[in-house]
Amino acid sequence: MKALILAGGGGTRLWPVSRKNKPKQIMTLDDDLSLLQTTYKRISNHFKDDDIWVATASNQEETVREHLPSIKNYSFEPVMKNTAPAIGLATLRILNTDQDSVIVTVNSDHYIKDAKEYLRILNLADRVIKDNPDKILLLGMKTEYPETGYGYINATHEKEIIGEDKVLAVESFKEKPDLKTAKRYHKDLDYYWNPGIFIFKASYLISLFLKYLPKHYDILMQIKEVISDEKKVAKLFSKFEAISFDYGILEKDTKLLVIPASFGWSDIGSWRAIYDILDKGEANVAPGNHINIDSRGNLIYSTTDKLISTIGIDNSIIINTDDALLVAKKDRVQEVKQIVEKLKKMGLEKYL
Repeated sequence: MKALILAGGGGTRLWPVSRKNKPKQIMTLDDDLSLLQTTYKRISNHFKDDDIWVATASNQEETVREHLPSIKNYSFEPVMKNTAPAIGLATLRILNTDQDSVIVTVNSDHYIKDAKEYLRILNLADRVIKDNPDKILLLGMKTEYPETGYGYINATHEKEIIGEDKVLAVESFKEKPDLKTAKRYHKDLDYYWNPGIFIFKASYLISLFLKYLPKHYDILMQIKEVISDEKKVAKLFSKFEAISFDYGILEKDTKLLVIPASFGWSDIGSWRAIYDILDKGEANVAPGNHINIDSRGNLIYSTTDKLISTIGIDNSIIINTDDALLVAKKDRVQEVKQIVEKLKKMGLEKYL
């Protein structure tokens, strides 16, 4: 099995800490390691460096290499085209070195509480895919609240039981539903969050591009012919239509499998997620200098030594950096990316 670390996202929902040239995967939370380094440390207990690949944007190459000096296998994307082209290109590169590869995608910005259980599930997933090479295998996490930023997996039918673990056939996959739908899914025990961990045989995945994204497949086949020429690869890659792996393939595929898993997962894709995983002190999360008077349920996060004081502030996020300050209600943090869009429209590139 090869581990493919996806480390090319922009992290717009974690603005103003996450920026174009300082993506969220190099943020630190409660220790000295970046999220990317923590991800590598976790999987290095199971994968050799030669079996670890990193997919990232070309403009992040220097930063990512600095954080992962022992990794040699990279798939660089010259422009951001979302996860379907990124995974497709990386899969081609891996196939170029090993035609029989099974790949697990690993997100560079996820929080995993129980690493031992996580690696046990990956071992199980490897076995399941080797028995089902014509399937994509997902992991499913129990929903904790209605979340419109996640994908949802509906699965009821047991395909196989391995020890105490179940392998289920996926009835449907829905990416990022509206709030009303997410509330309905949350109440239904047959729905799971999709943590974005996909396990598949590399050659099978390419066949799904032919089936569901034929234009992308055509470009991938052209890239295959020039895979060792980075300039030609970059020129062809720029022709991809931007689309996520979830929308482009998972929502369309009718043969998905899922293993319900529980290892303490969180997608660190919003400030609420960071609030949920960090320790609460004085009824708040406050990585930084903070004085509190009658305030609770807040995330106060600062990258400077500036003292932040709060009086009677509840259920909010306050994010401070050298050049920007964000204040928002905690239940509206998904809208942070709209701030980024406004900054783009206003031409305020220095804040991006």
